[in-house]
Amino acid sequence: MSPHTLRNYASDLGQFRDHLFAIEKRSDIPVTDIDRLTIREWMAALHHDHKKTSVARKLASLRTFFQFLVREGVVETNPAKLVATPRIERKLPNHLSMEDAVRFIETPDINTDLGKRDRAIIEFLYATGIRVGELVSVDLKDIDFREKLVRVTGKRRKQRIVPFGEPSLQALMHYLAETRPVFLNNCPPAMRDPQAVFLNYQGTRITTRSVGRMVDKYIKRCADIHDISPHSLRHSFATHLLDQGADLRDIQELLGHALLSTTQIYTQVSMEKMIEVYDRAHPKA
Repeated sequence: MSPHTLRNYASDLGQFRDHLFAIEKRSDIPVTDIDRLTIREWMAALHHDHKKTSVARKLASLRTFFQFLVREGVVETNPAKLVATPRIERKLPNHLSMEDAVRFIETPDINTDLGKRDRAIIEFLYATGIRVGELVSVDLKDIDFREKLVRVTGKRRKQRIVPFGEPSLQALMHYLAETRPVFLNNCPPAMRDPQAVFLNYQGTRITTRSVGRMVDKYIKRCADIHDISPHSLRHSFATHLLDQGADLRDIQELLGHALLSTTQIYTQVSMEKMIEVYDRAHPKA
């Protein structure tokens, strides 16, 4: 799991513990006393000030925790499995049009060191469709510059090979040749990570949060683009591939989705676009 996921799981379990302490007025509650009714009461309490997606994740955290306890022989059954997950409507992912994607990618000022790095990051995210957590983990040894391929380590440490195009390669090469050495020299030798591809100004590996702030900065410079995050570049990558005739299973492989059903949400996005084009263009629409 990513550090972000681990932090969330720890937070969820801590909140459940605090809930138990509050209702029982004591802190020595045996884990074997927790049943599905206890968990359902917590779920009900959460619904007042949490989104359904947050409640569902907290339930997933409990299920994983009790699954571990079953495996360790601490409890016999997993009470969280008996609690229904809140029904969540799947939102269509926000994505950029092809024109907006090009405009957004070209926003960084490539005459500056930070601009060269930011351009390389945005180009790479759009060219590969990888997650931001995967991007910040990419090492130099993972990139085949001749064949324009990158080895990505995704969820559950599963690896996949993803191609990228010439514009992304050029932006990457400019950053690696002109900016990365400058950033690396800003870092004390003992703290350097010589394999990390994308660095911050201090010369250490860039974080997902820094990438998010960087994307927000450039979004504000594109006045008519809204509600776009780093993950939106992944959605744009998948939607544009589908619009151009790519096979859904190939997109699934590129995105690293375990299930085809996860990738199928992009067919809804493309269908909406097709209907919009039909309504606008057909004389009898």
